[in-house]
Amino acid sequence: MGRLCPPLSSLYSLPQEWSDLKCRGLRNTNAYVLVYDICNPESFEYVKMIQQQILENRTGGNNEAPIIVVGNKRDQQKQRFTPRRTLSVLVKKSWKCGYMECSAKYNWHIVLLFKELLSSALAQGCKHHHSSMRLQGALHTTRCSLM
Repeated sequence: MGRLCPPLSSLYSLPQEWSDLKCRGLRNTNAYVLVYDICNPESFEYVKMIQQQILENRTGGNNEAPIIVVGNKRDQQKQRFTPRRTLSVLVKKSWKCGYMECSAKYNWHIVLLFKELLSSALAQGCKHHHSSMRLQGALHTTRCSLM
């Protein structure tokens, strides 16, 4: 089975591994979560490139699939490369994406992130089903993929 993502050592140096979104299954996605390190400006630039590729390659019914940009390592607030508000305004106003920050290390806002993700995806893609049926379908193991 092939890799779903590039190895960490090449994450910033080989973005072409992600250039073919069709091969990665990103065209038929219900929602996107793009995570960057708040202490690493290169990781934000990488997320910016991925967000632009998603927009350029959207086809069919997923034109409204929500994108949530997540700043990780909130616990390292003092080492951040730019103020939170600056990035939040950029992402929300210019990119028209959701924005939040979390700490995977301390599990801060992780549940909130997935609640927001499910809520956004369900609001966009499953408006014709009863809400309890939508949630059951979204959580079914053969229908939900995290990449």
